[in-house]
Amino acid sequence: MVMTPPRHQAPRTGSVAAARPAGPRPAAAHVPRSTALRLVAGIWAKIEDRDQRSGNSSYYLILGSALALTAVGLLMVLSSSAVEAIAEEGSSYALFLKQGMFGIVGITGMFVLSRLPVRYIKMLAWPAIGLAVLLLVAIFTPLGYEVNNNRSWLRLGGFTAQPSEAAKFALCLWMPLILARKGALLRRLHHALIPVLPIAALIVGLVVLQHDLGTALLLMLIVVATLFFAGVPKRLFVIAGVIAAVGAGALALSSGNRMCRITGWLGGSQCVGINDQADAGLGALASGGWWGLGLGQSRQKWFYIPEAHNDFIFSIIGEELGLVGTIVVLCLFGILAIAILRVIMRHTDPFVRITSGAILTWILGQAFVNIAMVTGLLPVIGVPLPFISNGGSSLVVVLCGIGVVLSFARTRPTPRRFGVTGSASARLPLLTPAGTTGRGRG
Repeated sequence: MVMTPPRHQAPRTGSVAAARPAGPRPAAAHVPRSTALRLVAGIWAKIEDRDQRSGNSSYYLILGSALALTAVGLLMVLSSSAVEAIAEEGSSYALFLKQGMFGIVGITGMFVLSRLPVRYIKMLAWPAIGLAVLLLVAIFTPLGYEVNNNRSWLRLGGFTAQPSEAAKFALCLWMPLILARKGALLRRLHHALIPVLPIAALIVGLVVLQHDLGTALLLMLIVVATLFFAGVPKRLFVIAGVIAAVGAGALALSSGNRMCRITGWLGGSQCVGINDQADAGLGALASGGWWGLGLGQSRQKWFYIPEAHNDFIFSIIGEELGLVGTIVVLCLFGILAIAILRVIMRHTDPFVRITSGAILTWILGQAFVNIAMVTGLLPVIGVPLPFISNGGSSLVVVLCGIGVVLSFARTRPTPRRFGVTGSASARLPLLTPAGTTGRGRG
């Protein structure tokens, strides 16, 4: 009788137990990179499984945080603008009611956009960029007018609007559409730059001509972030960084007011009164303490901080609601950022991922610049706090941007199942340039 050796069953593909060698488990310090990636992929798969069973939590996190920030903004606009509204409009509710009207318009636009399929959002990209350029050019016609040395406003009938806010939204739609279609061609530098960079430079140039340096810097941040999420060659960012630094320095040197703000921020300014607003904002934050003076009890809003309901509204939050109130606002922005990142990581459509990344950079970048400006980490450059600062154009456009991300979150593809086979970049979506991945639904 011939004895045949027993046949061992081949280990199943993707089985961690079958691939684990016998013997003691190695120390954590010697875990190979591939094992760490398997661990991260496994944890992410469990999170997606739980999210799939409990419903689309990213959608509700984005929606809830956006509505909560809008509600906080309306409340603080009412509190911080009451004194100025009585002096100018005769009613403490005048600016609040106007902001509330724009809030209703923005929330309506957010829900409309959230119900649109991705293919319809792509169709909005070209009209949006065309309208943004047209409105920015209209600033230099008799329809435009100047506020605080910035000619960045349009008067249309009985309403006023700031076209540069719409330009942020337009860039977040149009650039991802072009870059997603190019795909792997983005490895070539001329495909990464043309036609995206000339159109973006035109928009930034029109905003610079309006003497709005803060918005111009934010637009450049959106452009850089969009190119990053698209996966363009890294050497492009070095070139862009040098050009942006030289341009920002030249714009700062060309204005005495800007130089006074920068030197005042550095502590060596001799300009009288140029940093009074920043000093009053820091005083408001300091006087708030842990729990604040109480809602409506701000002292600095009594004309110590000019237009406290606009760029420096975060200092009024700190004064009236204290450190706890400011932390709540920061946590809401953090929840919004995490939820949008989850949308980016779960989609395979390059357009969805690049657009979500651009909108995330726009909103969180603007919030960071505003809060850093109020707390003295950056010089004053006149950037509103998203959702919260008074301003109808900003509120409507930001809510519309959230509506686009809600559409992506609502129609996200089925969660991926991660295995241990294949390359790490194929398993972890953020390690692969968006322009080279497959397309999801929509």
